[in-house]
Amino acid sequence: MTAGVGGKRRQEALDQLVDMTSGTVPILKPEFQARIEKLQEYLKASGVQAIYLHAGTNLFYFTGLRWSPSERMVAAVIPAEGELFYIAPNFELDTLRDYWLFEAPIVGWHEHESPYGSFHSAMISRGISGGTILVDEATPFYTVTGLCNANPEFKFELGQTITQSLRSIKTNAELSIIRRAHEMTLSVLKSAASILEPGITTTEVEAFIDEAHRKVGAPAGSYFCIVLFGVATSFPHGVKDPQVLKPGDWVLMDTGCVLHEYISDITRSFCFGEPSDEHRVAWGAEKRAQLAAFEAAGIGVACENSDSAARASLIESGFGPEYELPGLPHRTGHGCGLDIHEGPNLVRGERTEMATGMVFSNEPMLVIPDKFGVRLEDHFYLTDSGPQWFTQPSESIDDPFA
Repeated sequence: MTAGVGGKRRQEALDQLVDMTSGTVPILKPEFQARIEKLQEYLKASGVQAIYLHAGTNLFYFTGLRWSPSERMVAAVIPAEGELFYIAPNFELDTLRDYWLFEAPIVGWHEHESPYGSFHSAMISRGISGGTILVDEATPFYTVTGLCNANPEFKFELGQTITQSLRSIKTNAELSIIRRAHEMTLSVLKSAASILEPGITTTEVEAFIDEAHRKVGAPAGSYFCIVLFGVATSFPHGVKDPQVLKPGDWVLMDTGCVLHEYISDITRSFCFGEPSDEHRVAWGAEKRAQLAAFEAAGIGVACENSDSAARASLIESGFGPEYELPGLPHRTGHGCGLDIHEGPNLVRGERTEMATGMVFSNEPMLVIPDKFGVRLEDHFYLTDSGPQWFTQPSESIDDPFA
C-alpha cells in the first residue's frame, strides 16, 4: 500500500487534526488604506477620474467591505483625488454601515429609482463632469450598459489592468495568510488519504475533507472539493456521478479552504495500492513538469515561460505536444488570492513579467484519456531571489505526503 494511504478510521483521523489558525491575523485597516492610496496614485498617473468597484472581491480588496453581488447595485467609487463614496439601496444603508471598514458618504437609491442616475448625480456634485471612469472587471455587463447610457459625458473603460497589477503583488501579510491556508489544506489531504478503504465513495471522502477543513480552523469548511477514483481522474474537473474505491484505483484529490478571505488550492494524485508501471511513468513525468515550471519562474521572467517549460518537459517524457492528449490540456497555473483564479496566469501568451509577491498555482496536469490523470498542484510565490513553495510538493509516488 502507498505510504500514508489507508489504515485509519474516519474519527481517528479527525481527532488527530487541530486548529491551525493560531497566530494568523486578517488584513488590517492600515493596509486597506495603503491600497486605496496606491490605487489613487495609479488613477492620477493614468489621467483617470475615478474607478467603480462593484460588489465582490475588488470592492473588498480596496475598501474592506465584503458584499455579495446581486441585481441591485452596491458599489464603491474611488476618485483619483478625494474621499471614496458608496452607492447602495436605501433599505441596505444600515447593513452597509454595519459591514464597512471605512466610513464614507453613501449615495442611496430607492427601488423605483435608477442607481445609474444616482452615480451621475454623485459625480456631478463632486465636480467630476467628464473624463474616463474605470469599471472593475467583475462588473456585470448590464451594469456597465446602464452606467454608459445614463452617463454619456463619461468614457467607461475596463479597469482590470490596474486592479490586477495591484492585487497580483501580495504583501507579507497576505503571503502569511495564504501560506497558512495551504498548510491547513495539505494537512487535510494527508488525513483524507489515511481514511481510504475499499468501498468508500468519493462523496464520503469529500464530506470528510469538508469536516476536516473545519477542524483545522476554516469556518466554512472546504471552499471547493474534487475527489475522483479510477478513470474519472482523467477528467480535470471531474464527472457527475460518484465513484466507489477499489484496490489498485488511481486517486485524485483537489481541494482548498478560505482563511481571512484568502484561498488555498492543492491537488494530490496517488494509487490506492501498488502503482502500475504506467502509473509510475506518468507520475514521474508530471513531477518533472511541475519542477520545470517552478525552475523557469523568476523575477522579470514572462509568466508564459513556466507554461513553456512544463510542456517541453512533458514532450521530453513522450507526451503532448501542445494540448494534445496524452498530455497537458490546460494552462500550467493561475494566480490565487481573494479569488481562486486571479491573473496573471501561467499560460502561453501571458507576457506579464513575474515580480516579487506574485502567487501562482503550479499544476501541469497529465491526462491519459480513458485511463487516469495525474495532477500535482502546489502554489509558489516570488521572492527577490526567485520562487518559493508555500508547502512541500509531493515527494514520490510511493510516499506522496512524505
